[in-house]
Amino acid sequence: MITTRDLVSLKNLKGDVLGGLTTAIVSLPLALAFGVASGAGAQAGLYGAVLVGFWAAFFGGTRTLISEPTGPMTLMMTTVLIKIAAIHPEHALPLGFTVVVLAGLFQILFGALKLGRYITLMPYSVISGFMSGIGVLLVTLQIPSLLGHPTPPGGAPGVLAALPGLLDAVRWPEVILGSLALLVLFILPASWRKVVPPQLLVLVAGTLYAWAFFGTQSLRVIGDIPMGLPSFRWPVMSSDLIGMILVDALLLAMLGCIDTLLTAMIADSLTRSQHDSDRELIGQGIANTLSGLFGGLPGAGATMGTVVNIQSGAGTPRAALIRALTLLGVILVAAPLLSGVPMVILAAITIKVGFDILDWSFLRRAHRVSWTATLIMYGVLLITVMADIMVAVGIGVFIANIITIDRLSRLQASQIKTVDPTTDDSLQLSEEEKALLEKGRGNVVIFHLSGPMIFGVAKAIAREQAALQNAKVLIVDLRDVPMLATTVGLAIENVIRDAEAAGCLVIVAGAGPKICEQLSGLGLIGPEAHTLMADDRHAALRLAVHSLEQPVQEDYSVD
Repeated sequence: MITTRDLVSLKNLKGDVLGGLTTAIVSLPLALAFGVASGAGAQAGLYGAVLVGFWAAFFGGTRTLISEPTGPMTLMMTTVLIKIAAIHPEHALPLGFTVVVLAGLFQILFGALKLGRYITLMPYSVISGFMSGIGVLLVTLQIPSLLGHPTPPGGAPGVLAALPGLLDAVRWPEVILGSLALLVLFILPASWRKVVPPQLLVLVAGTLYAWAFFGTQSLRVIGDIPMGLPSFRWPVMSSDLIGMILVDALLLAMLGCIDTLLTAMIADSLTRSQHDSDRELIGQGIANTLSGLFGGLPGAGATMGTVVNIQSGAGTPRAALIRALTLLGVILVAAPLLSGVPMVILAAITIKVGFDILDWSFLRRAHRVSWTATLIMYGVLLITVMADIMVAVGIGVFIANIITIDRLSRLQASQIKTVDPTTDDSLQLSEEEKALLEKGRGNVVIFHLSGPMIFGVAKAIAREQAALQNAKVLIVDLRDVPMLATTVGLAIENVIRDAEAAGCLVIVAGAGPKICEQLSGLGLIGPEAHTLMADDRHAALRLAVHSLEQPVQEDYSVD
Protein backbone atom coordinates (compact mmCIF):
# COMPACT_ATOMS: atom_id res chain seq x y z
CA MET A 1 0.00 0.00 0.00
CA ILE A 2 1.41 3.38 -0.96
CA THR A 3 2.11 5.85 1.82
CA THR A 4 2.24 9.64 1.90
CA ARG A 5 5.99 9.34 2.32
CA ASP A 6 6.22 7.34 -0.92
CA LEU A 7 4.32 10.06 -2.77
CA VAL A 8 6.30 13.09 -1.55
CA SER A 9 9.74 11.60 -1.00
CA LEU A 10 12.47 12.52 -3.46
CA LYS A 11 14.28 9.27 -2.71
CA ASN A 12 14.36 7.02 -5.79
CA LEU A 13 12.18 9.53 -7.68
CA LYS A 14 14.22 9.14 -10.87
CA GLY A 15 13.93 5.34 -10.78
CA ASP A 16 10.19 5.48 -10.15
CA VAL A 17 9.58 7.94 -12.97
CA LEU A 18 11.70 5.91 -15.39
CA GLY A 19 10.01 2.68 -14.31
CA GLY A 20 6.54 4.19 -14.70
CA LEU A 21 7.17 5.64 -18.16
CA THR A 22 8.92 2.49 -19.42
CA THR A 23 6.17 0.15 -18.23
CA ALA A 24 3.54 2.45 -19.75
CA ILE A 25 5.25 2.08 -23.12
CA VAL A 26 5.32 -1.71 -22.69
CA SER A 27 1.71 -1.85 -21.48
CA LEU A 28 0.08 0.20 -24.25
CA PRO A 29 0.24 -2.37 -27.07
CA LEU A 30 -0.59 -5.22 -24.68
CA ALA A 31 -3.64 -3.38 -23.35
CA LEU A 32 -4.89 -2.82 -26.89
CA ALA A 33 -4.18 -6.42 -27.89
CA PHE A 34 -5.87 -7.92 -24.83
CA GLY A 35 -8.88 -5.64 -25.17
CA VAL A 36 -9.44 -6.72 -28.76
CA ALA A 37 -8.70 -10.39 -28.01
CA SER A 38 -11.23 -10.47 -25.16
CA GLY A 39 -14.09 -9.23 -27.33
CA ALA A 40 -14.75 -6.28 -25.02
CA GLY A 41 -12.92 -3.80 -27.26
CA ALA A 42 -9.61 -1.96 -27.20
CA GLN A 43 -10.98 0.68 -24.81
CA ALA A 44 -11.74 -2.02 -22.22
CA GLY A 45 -8.11 -3.09 -22.33
CA LEU A 46 -6.91 0.50 -21.90
CA TYR A 47 -9.34 1.26 -19.06
CA GLY A 48 -8.36 -1.99 -17.36
CA ALA A 49 -4.66 -1.14 -17.62
CA VAL A 50 -5.27 2.27 -16.02
CA LEU A 51 -7.75 1.31 -13.30
CA VAL A 52 -6.23 -2.01 -12.23
CA GLY A 53 -2.70 -0.63 -12.41
CA PHE A 54 -3.47 2.46 -10.34
CA TRP A 55 -5.65 1.05 -7.57
CA ALA A 56 -3.74 -2.23 -7.15
CA ALA A 57 -0.59 -0.18 -6.55
CA PHE A 58 -2.44 2.21 -4.23
CA PHE A 59 -3.92 -0.50 -1.99
CA GLY A 60 -1.70 -3.54 -2.70
CA GLY A 61 1.03 -5.21 -0.70
CA THR A 62 3.89 -5.50 -3.23
CA ARG A 63 5.89 -2.32 -3.71
CA THR A 64 7.15 -2.90 -7.25
CA LEU A 65 4.31 -4.95 -8.74
CA ILE A 66 2.74 -3.83 -12.02
CA SER A 67 -0.87 -4.94 -12.38
CA GLU A 68 -2.79 -4.90 -15.65
CA PRO A 69 -4.82 -7.18 -17.93
CA THR A 70 -2.78 -10.36 -18.45
CA GLY A 71 -2.98 -13.29 -20.83
CA PRO A 72 -4.69 -15.68 -18.36
CA MET A 73 -7.17 -13.05 -17.14
CA THR A 74 -7.97 -11.96 -20.70
CA LEU A 75 -8.55 -15.53 -21.76
CA MET A 76 -10.87 -16.16 -18.80
CA MET A 77 -12.76 -12.94 -19.60
CA THR A 78 -13.11 -14.07 -23.21
CA THR A 79 -14.61 -17.36 -22.02
CA VAL A 80 -17.05 -15.51 -19.75
CA LEU A 81 -18.22 -13.20 -22.54
CA ILE A 82 -18.65 -16.09 -24.98
CA LYS A 83 -20.74 -18.07 -22.48
CA ILE A 84 -22.97 -15.11 -21.66
CA ALA A 85 -23.33 -14.06 -25.32
CA ALA A 86 -24.62 -17.53 -26.19
CA ILE A 87 -27.60 -16.91 -23.85
CA HIS A 88 -28.06 -13.12 -23.78
CA PRO A 89 -26.07 -11.60 -26.68
CA GLU A 90 -27.54 -8.14 -26.16
CA HIS A 91 -26.35 -8.01 -22.53
CA ALA A 92 -23.02 -9.82 -22.84
CA LEU A 93 -20.78 -6.85 -21.95
CA PRO A 94 -22.80 -5.50 -18.99
CA LEU A 95 -23.10 -8.98 -17.48
CA GLY A 96 -19.43 -9.66 -18.22
CA PHE A 97 -18.38 -6.55 -16.31
CA THR A 98 -20.63 -7.64 -13.44
CA VAL A 99 -18.56 -10.82 -13.28
CA VAL A 100 -15.43 -8.65 -13.01
CA VAL A 101 -16.95 -6.65 -10.14
CA LEU A 102 -17.93 -9.79 -8.26
CA ALA A 103 -14.49 -11.32 -8.87
CA GLY A 104 -12.95 -8.24 -7.26
CA LEU A 105 -15.24 -8.58 -4.25
CA PHE A 106 -14.26 -12.24 -3.90
CA GLN A 107 -10.58 -11.23 -3.92
CA ILE A 108 -11.21 -8.67 -1.18
CA LEU A 109 -12.91 -11.43 0.82
CA PHE A 110 -9.94 -13.79 0.29
CA GLY A 111 -7.57 -11.12 1.57
CA ALA A 112 -9.77 -10.25 4.55
CA LEU A 113 -9.90 -13.95 5.50
CA LYS A 114 -6.08 -14.08 5.21
CA LEU A 115 -6.08 -16.81 2.58
CA GLY A 116 -3.14 -15.36 0.66
CA ARG A 117 -0.59 -17.88 1.87
CA TYR A 118 -2.76 -20.78 0.70
CA ILE A 119 -3.43 -19.56 -2.86
CA THR A 120 -0.12 -20.66 -4.38
CA LEU A 121 0.05 -24.02 -2.57
CA MET A 122 -0.31 -25.82 -5.87
CA PRO A 123 1.95 -28.50 -7.42
CA TYR A 124 4.30 -27.07 -10.03
CA SER A 125 3.21 -29.66 -12.59
CA VAL A 126 -0.32 -28.24 -12.39
CA ILE A 127 0.86 -24.62 -12.62
CA SER A 128 3.10 -25.49 -15.57
CA GLY A 129 0.38 -27.35 -17.45
CA PHE A 130 -2.13 -24.61 -16.71
CA MET A 131 0.10 -21.76 -17.89
CA SER A 132 1.28 -23.67 -20.95
CA GLY A 133 -2.34 -24.49 -21.80
CA ILE A 134 -3.20 -20.78 -21.62
CA GLY A 135 -0.26 -20.06 -23.92
CA VAL A 136 -1.48 -22.62 -26.45
CA LEU A 137 -5.00 -21.18 -26.24
CA LEU A 138 -3.82 -17.61 -26.80
CA VAL A 139 -1.89 -18.69 -29.89
CA THR A 140 -4.70 -20.87 -31.25
CA LEU A 141 -7.42 -18.24 -30.81
CA GLN A 142 -5.39 -15.64 -32.73
CA ILE A 143 -4.79 -17.82 -35.80
CA PRO A 144 -8.03 -16.66 -37.49
CA SER A 145 -7.04 -13.00 -36.97
CA LEU A 146 -3.63 -13.74 -38.44
CA LEU A 147 -5.40 -15.14 -41.53
CA GLY A 148 -7.61 -12.07 -41.80
CA HIS A 149 -10.84 -13.31 -40.19
CA PRO A 150 -12.71 -12.90 -36.89
CA THR A 151 -12.34 -15.71 -34.39
CA PRO A 152 -15.12 -18.32 -34.75
CA PRO A 153 -17.05 -19.45 -31.64
CA GLY A 154 -16.25 -22.63 -29.77
CA GLY A 155 -12.79 -21.89 -28.39
CA ALA A 156 -9.79 -23.88 -29.60
CA PRO A 157 -11.90 -26.79 -30.92
CA GLY A 158 -14.01 -24.30 -32.88
CA VAL A 159 -10.92 -22.70 -34.41
CA LEU A 160 -9.46 -26.06 -35.39
CA ALA A 161 -12.77 -27.15 -36.95
CA ALA A 162 -13.00 -23.90 -38.94
CA LEU A 163 -9.35 -23.88 -40.00
CA PRO A 164 -9.82 -25.52 -43.45
CA GLY A 165 -12.40 -22.88 -44.40
CA LEU A 166 -10.20 -20.08 -43.07
CA LEU A 167 -7.25 -21.29 -45.13
CA ASP A 168 -9.39 -21.33 -48.26
CA ALA A 169 -10.26 -17.65 -47.79
CA VAL A 170 -6.93 -16.21 -46.63
CA ARG A 171 -6.59 -12.41 -46.79
CA TRP A 172 -3.02 -12.05 -47.94
CA PRO A 173 -2.39 -8.41 -46.95
CA GLU A 174 -3.12 -9.31 -43.33
CA VAL A 175 -1.10 -12.52 -43.49
CA ILE A 176 1.92 -10.62 -44.84
CA LEU A 177 1.66 -7.85 -42.26
CA GLY A 178 1.08 -10.29 -39.39
CA SER A 179 4.00 -12.47 -40.47
CA LEU A 180 6.34 -9.47 -40.59
CA ALA A 181 5.16 -8.42 -37.13
CA LEU A 182 5.81 -11.90 -35.73
CA LEU A 183 9.24 -11.97 -37.36
CA VAL A 184 10.21 -8.72 -35.63
CA LEU A 185 8.80 -9.86 -32.28
CA PHE A 186 10.76 -13.12 -32.33
CA ILE A 187 14.11 -12.11 -33.87
CA LEU A 188 14.64 -8.52 -32.74
CA PRO A 189 18.19 -8.44 -31.30
CA ALA A 190 18.54 -8.12 -27.55
CA SER A 191 20.49 -4.87 -27.95
CA TRP A 192 17.50 -3.30 -29.75
CA ARG A 193 15.07 -4.57 -27.13
CA LYS A 194 16.91 -2.52 -24.50
CA VAL A 195 16.26 0.62 -26.53
CA VAL A 196 12.64 0.08 -27.57
CA PRO A 197 10.10 -2.57 -26.50
CA PRO A 198 9.44 -4.86 -29.49
CA GLN A 199 5.65 -4.66 -28.97
CA LEU A 200 5.73 -0.86 -29.29
CA LEU A 201 8.02 -1.05 -32.31
CA VAL A 202 5.67 -3.48 -34.04
CA LEU A 203 2.62 -1.37 -33.12
CA VAL A 204 4.03 1.87 -34.52
CA ALA A 205 6.07 0.54 -37.46
CA GLY A 206 3.41 -2.00 -38.45
CA THR A 207 0.67 0.62 -38.46
CA LEU A 208 2.75 3.03 -40.58
CA TYR A 209 3.70 0.20 -42.97
CA ALA A 210 0.04 -0.77 -43.32
CA TRP A 211 -1.02 2.79 -44.12
CA ALA A 212 1.78 3.18 -46.67
CA PHE A 213 1.49 -0.11 -48.55
CA PHE A 214 -1.98 -1.51 -48.00
CA GLY A 215 -4.20 1.42 -47.10
CA THR A 216 -6.89 1.27 -44.45
CA GLN A 217 -9.52 -0.24 -46.75
CA SER A 218 -7.89 -3.64 -47.19
CA LEU A 219 -7.19 -4.26 -43.51
CA ARG A 220 -9.33 -4.69 -40.42
CA VAL A 221 -8.50 -1.98 -37.86
CA ILE A 222 -9.44 -1.27 -34.23
CA GLY A 223 -11.89 1.46 -35.07
CA ASP A 224 -12.92 4.44 -32.96
CA ILE A 225 -11.73 4.50 -29.36
CA PRO A 226 -13.76 6.86 -27.12
CA MET A 227 -11.73 9.77 -25.78
CA GLY A 228 -12.12 10.90 -22.20
CA LEU A 229 -12.70 9.21 -18.88
CA PRO A 230 -14.63 5.92 -18.72
CA SER A 231 -18.26 6.11 -17.68
CA PHE A 232 -19.68 4.38 -14.61
CA ARG A 233 -21.59 1.16 -15.29
CA TRP A 234 -24.10 -0.13 -12.76
CA PRO A 235 -23.71 -3.90 -12.31
CA VAL A 236 -26.59 -5.81 -13.88
CA MET A 237 -27.83 -9.29 -13.16
CA SER A 238 -29.94 -11.83 -14.98
CA SER A 239 -32.06 -14.15 -12.86
CA ASP A 240 -31.35 -17.16 -15.08
CA LEU A 241 -27.57 -16.60 -14.99
CA ILE A 242 -27.01 -15.93 -11.28
CA GLY A 243 -25.40 -19.32 -10.63
CA MET A 244 -23.15 -19.18 -13.69
CA ILE A 245 -22.09 -15.58 -13.00
CA LEU A 246 -21.17 -16.34 -9.37
CA VAL A 247 -19.15 -19.40 -10.35
CA ASP A 248 -17.37 -17.53 -13.15
CA ALA A 249 -16.61 -14.65 -10.78
CA LEU A 250 -15.13 -17.05 -8.22
CA LEU A 251 -12.99 -18.75 -10.85
CA LEU A 252 -11.85 -15.39 -12.26
CA ALA A 253 -10.95 -14.26 -8.73
CA MET A 254 -8.96 -17.44 -8.06
CA LEU A 255 -7.11 -17.13 -11.35
CA GLY A 256 -6.27 -13.50 -10.60
CA CYS A 257 -5.01 -14.44 -7.13
CA ILE A 258 -2.75 -17.18 -8.48
CA ASP A 259 -1.46 -14.99 -11.31
CA THR A 260 -0.77 -12.08 -8.95
CA LEU A 261 0.88 -13.93 -6.09
CA LEU A 262 3.18 -15.90 -8.40
CA THR A 263 4.30 -12.58 -9.91
CA ALA A 264 4.70 -11.08 -6.43
CA MET A 265 7.03 -13.96 -5.55
CA ILE A 266 9.12 -13.14 -8.64
CA ALA A 267 9.25 -9.49 -7.53
CA ASP A 268 10.40 -10.59 -4.08
CA SER A 269 13.25 -12.63 -5.56
CA LEU A 270 14.42 -9.68 -7.67
CA THR A 271 14.20 -7.05 -4.92
CA ARG A 272 15.12 -9.22 -1.92
CA SER A 273 11.91 -8.10 -0.20
CA GLN A 274 8.76 -9.74 1.14
CA HIS A 275 5.27 -8.91 -0.07
CA ASP A 276 2.09 -8.95 2.01
CA SER A 277 -0.09 -11.58 0.28
CA ASP A 278 -3.33 -10.71 2.06
CA ARG A 279 -3.00 -6.97 1.48
CA GLU A 280 -2.12 -7.67 -2.15
CA LEU A 281 -5.31 -9.64 -2.61
CA ILE A 282 -7.33 -6.82 -1.09
CA GLY A 283 -5.62 -4.32 -3.39
CA GLN A 284 -6.23 -6.48 -6.45
CA GLY A 285 -9.85 -6.93 -5.40
CA ILE A 286 -10.46 -3.20 -5.05
CA ALA A 287 -8.76 -2.60 -8.41
CA ASN A 288 -10.80 -5.24 -10.25
CA THR A 289 -14.04 -4.06 -8.65
CA LEU A 290 -13.44 -0.50 -9.86
CA SER A 291 -12.29 -1.72 -13.28
CA GLY A 292 -15.52 -3.68 -13.71
CA LEU A 293 -17.61 -0.68 -12.61
CA PHE A 294 -16.01 1.48 -15.30
CA GLY A 295 -15.92 -1.02 -18.15
CA GLY A 296 -12.33 -2.20 -17.86
CA LEU A 297 -10.86 -5.67 -18.25
CA PRO A 298 -9.89 -7.59 -15.11
CA GLY A 299 -6.21 -7.68 -14.31
CA ALA A 300 -3.54 -9.23 -12.15
CA GLY A 301 0.16 -8.92 -11.43
CA ALA A 302 1.98 -8.92 -14.78
CA THR A 303 5.36 -10.64 -14.82
CA MET A 304 6.82 -8.80 -17.80
CA GLY A 305 5.71 -5.37 -16.61
CA THR A 306 6.93 -6.05 -13.07
CA VAL A 307 10.37 -7.21 -14.24
CA VAL A 308 10.73 -4.18 -16.57
CA ASN A 309 9.64 -1.91 -13.71
CA ILE A 310 12.28 -3.29 -11.34
CA GLN A 311 15.02 -3.30 -13.98
CA SER A 312 14.22 0.33 -14.77
CA GLY A 313 15.00 1.29 -11.18
CA ALA A 314 11.56 1.49 -9.57
CA GLY A 315 11.44 0.99 -5.83
CA THR A 316 8.02 2.16 -4.65
CA PRO A 317 4.37 1.90 -5.78
CA ARG A 318 4.77 5.44 -7.13
CA ALA A 319 6.13 3.95 -10.38
CA ALA A 320 2.89 2.04 -11.00
CA LEU A 321 0.85 5.22 -10.37
CA ILE A 322 2.97 7.12 -12.90
CA ARG A 323 2.46 4.31 -15.41
CA ALA A 324 -1.32 4.40 -14.96
CA LEU A 325 -1.49 8.20 -15.28
CA THR A 326 0.66 8.07 -18.42
CA LEU A 327 -1.74 5.58 -20.03
CA LEU A 328 -4.66 7.76 -18.96
CA GLY A 329 -3.00 10.66 -20.77
CA VAL A 330 -2.81 8.54 -23.92
CA ILE A 331 -6.53 7.80 -23.69
CA LEU A 332 -7.40 11.47 -23.16
CA VAL A 333 -5.14 12.86 -25.88
CA ALA A 334 -4.06 10.26 -28.43
CA ALA A 335 -7.01 7.83 -28.65
CA PRO A 336 -7.87 8.85 -32.28
CA LEU A 337 -4.36 7.91 -33.39
CA LEU A 338 -4.89 4.34 -32.14
CA SER A 339 -8.10 3.77 -34.11
CA GLY A 340 -6.17 2.87 -37.27
CA VAL A 341 -4.03 0.14 -35.71
CA PRO A 342 -4.51 -3.06 -37.77
CA MET A 343 -6.11 -5.94 -35.88
CA VAL A 344 -3.53 -8.36 -37.25
CA ILE A 345 -0.76 -6.42 -35.47
CA LEU A 346 -2.54 -6.94 -32.16
CA ALA A 347 -3.05 -10.62 -33.02
CA ALA A 348 0.71 -10.97 -33.59
CA ILE A 349 1.45 -9.32 -30.23
CA THR A 350 -0.97 -11.69 -28.48
CA ILE A 351 0.59 -14.72 -30.20
CA LYS A 352 4.01 -13.67 -28.94
CA VAL A 353 2.58 -13.35 -25.41
CA GLY A 354 1.18 -16.88 -25.78
CA PHE A 355 4.59 -18.26 -26.77
CA ASP A 356 6.21 -16.50 -23.83
CA ILE A 357 3.66 -17.96 -21.37
CA LEU A 358 4.52 -21.52 -22.45
CA ASP A 359 6.75 -23.15 -19.85
CA TRP A 360 9.38 -24.25 -22.34
CA SER A 361 11.94 -25.14 -19.66
CA PHE A 362 9.71 -27.67 -17.90
CA LEU A 363 8.14 -28.94 -21.14
CA ARG A 364 11.59 -29.96 -22.38
CA ARG A 365 12.75 -31.80 -19.28
CA ALA A 366 9.66 -32.80 -17.31
CA HIS A 367 10.01 -36.46 -18.35
CA ARG A 368 13.51 -36.54 -16.88
CA VAL A 369 12.21 -35.29 -13.53
CA SER A 370 9.10 -37.42 -13.04
CA TRP A 371 6.77 -39.27 -15.39
CA THR A 372 3.91 -38.69 -12.96
CA ALA A 373 4.50 -34.93 -13.03
CA THR A 374 4.79 -35.07 -16.81
CA LEU A 375 1.45 -36.84 -17.22
CA ILE A 376 -0.25 -34.38 -14.85
CA MET A 377 1.24 -31.41 -16.68
CA TYR A 378 0.20 -32.59 -20.15
CA GLY A 379 -3.21 -33.65 -18.86
CA VAL A 380 -3.87 -30.19 -17.40
CA LEU A 381 -2.57 -28.61 -20.61
CA LEU A 382 -4.86 -30.71 -22.80
CA ILE A 383 -7.96 -30.07 -20.66
CA THR A 384 -7.17 -26.34 -20.58
CA VAL A 385 -7.01 -26.17 -24.37
CA MET A 386 -9.83 -28.52 -25.31
CA ALA A 387 -12.29 -28.12 -22.42
CA ASP A 388 -12.20 -25.51 -19.66
CA ILE A 389 -9.45 -23.57 -17.88
CA MET A 390 -10.59 -23.95 -14.29
CA VAL A 391 -11.81 -27.52 -14.75
CA ALA A 392 -8.25 -28.32 -15.83
CA VAL A 393 -6.80 -26.72 -12.70
CA GLY A 394 -9.33 -28.46 -10.45
CA ILE A 395 -8.65 -31.89 -11.93
CA GLY A 396 -4.89 -31.33 -11.91
CA VAL A 397 -4.82 -30.22 -8.28
CA PHE A 398 -7.06 -33.12 -7.25
CA ILE A 399 -4.87 -35.74 -8.97
CA ALA A 400 -1.61 -34.19 -7.76
CA ASN A 401 -2.87 -33.99 -4.17
CA ILE A 402 -4.09 -37.59 -4.24
CA ILE A 403 -0.66 -38.72 -5.44
CA THR A 404 1.05 -36.60 -2.77
CA ILE A 405 -1.23 -37.94 -0.05
CA ASP A 406 -0.55 -41.50 -1.19
CA ARG A 407 3.21 -40.94 -1.03
CA LEU A 408 3.01 -39.30 2.40
CA SER A 409 0.75 -42.07 3.63
CA ARG A 410 3.21 -44.74 2.51
CA LEU A 411 6.03 -42.88 4.25
CA GLN A 412 4.06 -42.40 7.44
CA ALA A 413 2.77 -45.97 7.39
CA SER A 414 6.36 -47.12 7.72
CA GLN A 415 6.50 -45.22 11.04
CA ILE A 416 3.58 -47.21 12.50
CA LYS A 417 4.88 -50.24 14.37
CA THR A 418 3.34 -52.79 16.66
CA VAL A 419 6.39 -54.00 18.54
CA ASP A 420 6.83 -56.92 20.92
CA PRO A 421 10.18 -55.78 22.33
CA THR A 422 11.14 -59.30 23.40
CA THR A 423 11.43 -60.34 19.74
CA ASP A 424 11.75 -57.01 17.91
CA ASP A 425 14.52 -54.49 18.55
CA SER A 426 13.51 -51.97 15.84
CA LEU A 427 12.36 -49.53 18.52
CA GLN A 428 15.19 -47.72 20.32
CA LEU A 429 14.73 -48.24 24.07
CA SER A 430 16.75 -47.12 27.06
CA GLU A 431 18.35 -49.66 29.38
CA GLU A 432 15.73 -48.93 32.05
CA GLU A 433 12.92 -49.48 29.54
CA LYS A 434 14.46 -52.78 28.43
CA ALA A 435 14.69 -53.89 32.06
CA LEU A 436 11.03 -53.10 32.62
CA LEU A 437 10.10 -55.06 29.49
CA GLU A 438 11.92 -58.10 30.77
CA LYS A 439 9.70 -57.97 33.83
CA GLY A 440 6.70 -57.81 31.53
CA ARG A 441 7.41 -61.41 30.44
CA GLY A 442 6.29 -60.78 26.81
CA ASN A 443 2.81 -59.65 27.78
CA VAL A 444 3.41 -55.98 26.91
CA VAL A 445 3.14 -54.67 23.32
CA ILE A 446 4.08 -51.15 22.25
CA PHE A 447 2.05 -49.57 19.44
CA HIS A 448 4.39 -46.80 18.24
CA LEU A 449 3.42 -43.95 15.86
CA SER A 450 5.76 -41.24 14.64
CA GLY A 451 5.32 -37.97 12.74
CA PRO A 452 2.16 -36.12 11.64
CA MET A 453 -0.59 -38.66 11.05
CA ILE A 454 -2.78 -37.77 8.05
CA PHE A 455 -5.95 -39.62 7.09
CA GLY A 456 -4.18 -41.80 4.51
CA VAL A 457 -2.50 -43.92 7.24
CA ALA A 458 -5.78 -45.11 8.79
CA LYS A 459 -5.62 -48.37 6.83
CA ALA A 460 -2.07 -49.01 8.02
CA ILE A 461 -3.26 -48.63 11.61
CA ALA A 462 -6.12 -51.06 10.99
CA ARG A 463 -3.67 -53.63 9.57
CA GLU A 464 -1.68 -53.59 12.82
CA GLN A 465 -4.65 -54.58 14.98
CA ALA A 466 -4.10 -58.31 14.35
CA ALA A 467 -0.77 -58.13 16.20
CA LEU A 468 -2.48 -56.96 19.39
CA GLN A 469 -4.68 -59.97 20.04
CA ASN A 470 -2.41 -61.79 22.52
CA ALA A 471 -1.27 -58.76 24.51
CA LYS A 472 -2.29 -58.20 28.12
CA VAL A 473 -1.06 -54.59 28.16
CA LEU A 474 -1.04 -52.28 25.10
CA ILE A 475 1.03 -49.10 25.21
CA VAL A 476 -0.04 -46.60 22.54
CA ASP A 477 3.11 -44.49 22.17
CA LEU A 478 2.20 -41.02 20.79
CA ARG A 479 5.25 -39.15 22.01
CA ASP A 480 6.50 -38.45 18.47
CA VAL A 481 3.10 -37.53 17.01
CA PRO A 482 2.51 -33.74 16.75
CA MET A 483 -0.81 -34.00 14.91
CA LEU A 484 -3.64 -36.47 14.40
CA ALA A 485 -6.07 -36.21 11.52
CA THR A 486 -9.67 -36.99 12.52
CA THR A 487 -9.69 -40.17 10.46
CA VAL A 488 -6.52 -41.38 12.19
CA GLY A 489 -7.99 -40.55 15.59
CA LEU A 490 -10.98 -42.74 14.79
CA ALA A 491 -8.67 -45.54 13.65
CA ILE A 492 -6.77 -45.36 16.95
CA GLU A 493 -10.12 -45.40 18.77
CA ASN A 494 -10.94 -48.71 17.04
CA VAL A 495 -7.59 -50.15 18.13
CA ILE A 496 -8.15 -49.12 21.75
CA ARG A 497 -11.78 -50.26 21.86
CA ASP A 498 -10.92 -53.68 20.37
CA ALA A 499 -8.03 -54.12 22.81
CA GLU A 500 -10.21 -53.24 25.80
CA ALA A 501 -12.97 -55.56 24.56
CA ALA A 502 -10.39 -58.38 24.56
CA GLY A 503 -9.53 -57.66 28.21
CA CYS A 504 -6.30 -55.78 27.42
CA LEU A 505 -5.18 -52.83 29.54
CA VAL A 506 -4.49 -49.79 27.33
CA ILE A 507 -2.02 -47.05 28.29
CA VAL A 508 -1.57 -43.91 26.16
CA ALA A 509 1.96 -42.54 26.51
CA GLY A 510 3.43 -39.12 25.67
CA ALA A 511 0.34 -37.51 24.16
CA GLY A 512 0.62 -33.72 23.85
CA PRO A 513 -2.14 -31.26 24.81
CA LYS A 514 -3.73 -31.16 21.35
CA ILE A 515 -3.69 -34.94 21.02
CA CYS A 516 -5.18 -35.30 24.51
CA GLU A 517 -7.96 -32.90 23.53
CA GLN A 518 -8.78 -35.03 20.48
CA LEU A 519 -8.69 -38.29 22.47
CA SER A 520 -10.91 -36.72 25.12
CA GLY A 521 -13.37 -35.68 22.43
CA LEU A 522 -13.51 -39.31 21.32
CA GLY A 523 -14.17 -40.44 24.89
CA LEU A 524 -10.90 -42.38 25.12
CA ILE A 525 -9.53 -40.47 28.10
CA GLY A 526 -11.26 -38.75 30.96
CA PRO A 527 -13.10 -39.63 34.19
CA GLU A 528 -15.36 -42.22 32.58
CA ALA A 529 -12.74 -43.79 30.30
CA HIS A 530 -10.82 -46.99 31.08
CA THR A 531 -7.69 -45.96 29.17
CA LEU A 532 -4.79 -44.92 31.40
CA MET A 533 -2.43 -42.04 30.70
CA ALA A 534 1.32 -41.77 31.18
CA ASP A 535 3.65 -38.86 30.57
CA ASP A 536 6.13 -40.89 28.56
CA ARG A 537 6.99 -44.45 27.48
CA HIS A 538 9.10 -45.12 30.56
CA ALA A 539 6.21 -44.24 32.90
CA ALA A 540 3.85 -46.32 30.76
CA LEU A 541 6.16 -49.36 31.07
CA ARG A 542 6.31 -48.96 34.85
CA LEU A 543 2.53 -48.89 34.97
CA ALA A 544 2.27 -51.89 32.65
CA VAL A 545 4.64 -54.01 34.75
CA HIS A 546 2.85 -53.03 37.95
CA SER A 547 -0.51 -53.98 36.42
CA LEU A 548 0.81 -57.45 35.63
CA GLU A 549 1.93 -57.89 39.22
CA GLN A 550 -1.37 -56.83 40.82
CA PRO A 551 -4.90 -55.83 39.78
CA VAL A 552 -5.13 -52.29 38.41
CA GLN A 553 -7.34 -49.92 40.40
CA GLU A 554 -9.29 -47.30 38.46
CA ASP A 555 -7.77 -44.46 40.47
CA TYR A 556 -4.20 -45.67 39.96
CA SER A 557 -1.84 -42.97 38.71
CA VAL A 558 1.85 -42.73 37.90
CA ASP A 559 4.11 -39.92 39.02
